[in-house]
Amino acid sequence: MADRNRLFPAPRLILAALVAGVLAGAVAVYVRESGSGNNAPAQQAAVGNSKDDVACAAKSERAKKVAASATGQVAALLPADPPQSLRRLAFNGPNGKPMTIADHAGKTVLLNLWATWCAPCRAEMPALDALQKEKGSNAFEVVAVNVDAGDDVKPKKFLKDTGVQSLGYYRDSSMALFNDLKTRGLALGLPVTMLVDGEGCLIAHMNGPAEWSGPDARRLVEAALAPSG
Repeated sequence: MADRNRLFPAPRLILAALVAGVLAGAVAVYVRESGSGNNAPAQQAAVGNSKDDVACAAKSERAKKVAASATGQVAALLPADPPQSLRRLAFNGPNGKPMTIADHAGKTVLLNLWATWCAPCRAEMPALDALQKEKGSNAFEVVAVNVDAGDDVKPKKFLKDTGVQSLGYYRDSSMALFNDLKTRGLALGLPVTMLVDGEGCLIAHMNGPAEWSGPDARRLVEAALAPSG
């Protein structure tokens, strides 16, 4: 059963995704090609020679240790190989003003990219909201960035209709954030999720949906927040 969980999201998540897709009249855009998805091989991320990238690359063992705690319903999470700096990733914050991952310095971030036209994204938003409600603190935040084109009406209506209350409203209507991650070899489709430490270093990443409100996700967050050493 453990192998089955590595290959497929929870049945409840699949059912929710299908229902959400029908209601939205949308089709999932999650890419499953060239070994992508919840059974994807580790992607070799392009790392630069900046001071930040060099510092992050030294956290390879830390990344492997944290990713090893990703089991069961979050087992598709892969260690960054090697870790790289995501400090400059840009999007708009809840106040509508531009910000970057660097603005979350000192806080471990679960960065998730989602869109209303992506059925698996819609299905996991309530779970991400539940994770933020339970684990959100000065040390950890779920940063779910909506990448719908156009205005805010549709994504805000979706969040209201599904009862999402704990997540901050982060936004990038230009798709520049997704394209940046795609260029780095990290984003194959939507949803895509990154675990980033308090220094802005990518520790682990996942393409495809997961059950973020369950005990497996909580254990992962606890492992990410544990002191290194």
